[in-house]
Amino acid sequence: MTAPLPPSIRVLERGWLSANTVLLMDGAEAAAVDSGYVTDAAETVRMVHDALGARRLTRLINTHSHADHIGGNAALVRAFGCTVTVPADMAGTIAAWDEAALLLSTADQRGERFAAHTTLQPGDHFVAGGLAWQALAAPGHDMDALVFYAADRRLLISGDALWRHGFGILFADVIGAGGGLEAARDTLEALARLPIDCVIPGHGAPFIEIDQAFESAFARLQAFEQDGSRIARNALRACITFTLLERGQLPLESLPAYLASVPLYREANARYLQQAPDALAAWLIDALLQAGVARRDGAFLRPLSVA
Repeated sequence: MTAPLPPSIRVLERGWLSANTVLLMDGAEAAAVDSGYVTDAAETVRMVHDALGARRLTRLINTHSHADHIGGNAALVRAFGCTVTVPADMAGTIAAWDEAALLLSTADQRGERFAAHTTLQPGDHFVAGGLAWQALAAPGHDMDALVFYAADRRLLISGDALWRHGFGILFADVIGAGGGLEAARDTLEALARLPIDCVIPGHGAPFIEIDQAFESAFARLQAFEQDGSRIARNALRACITFTLLERGQLPLESLPAYLASVPLYREANARYLQQAPDALAAWLIDALLQAGVARRDGAFLRPLSVA
């Protein structure tokens, strides 16, 4: 069922490589939430320009600091002269452009440096799209993440804290200091207490099947809590799928060495799986083929569409 949204809200939905960009219209001006991945930056600018019409984009707000949400920031600033607002706890990482903390070098991803002009703290309020929004802490997928809740319309912009069928990778447990599982459960329980009629997720179409989404998210979380290796396998499948979408192919012969060279995959394997590189690559190829997100093409692994 199509989710009903106020006419002041436009969701620019793309493939899984780039997060949704949410436009919030206010008369002659507009704000945007998230900007996609850097390789789609030119497309993001075109889509935003077409959706704005005669409006001016004055503000860009990020839910969190991952490459698929901030990758178009610099391009949008150049194109529209907007300011950038980020969660307060990620401001220092952005200012230093710490590519390891931003998971760029850690996950072999790319990004273009930008400057943050203002920040949002959990509990802060702002008005955009004719609605009053509150920023809420949403740690788990990203420990500094925020979601945005409009109580009057019972509407949630959830980033990667809640999707129609789950939530984003728990990076803190894969490669960080831990605590992602506990934080994700706290976040989901807090969001489940909110009156919500519609969710605009970071990936995928807006949805109104709220109870089913929480049921799916809690089931995934419970599976992770019961078997930590599921966290690592989820991260490997998702991030390699992302890389396939970005690059268009990966050589099968060099995949074991690639997995051993990228810190995210190397650490996930060391913490949870303890597989030899060849065995890890063989499992991953089979998992991607079975999931229908990749195909063999001669000596290469190539992406299929991701739902």
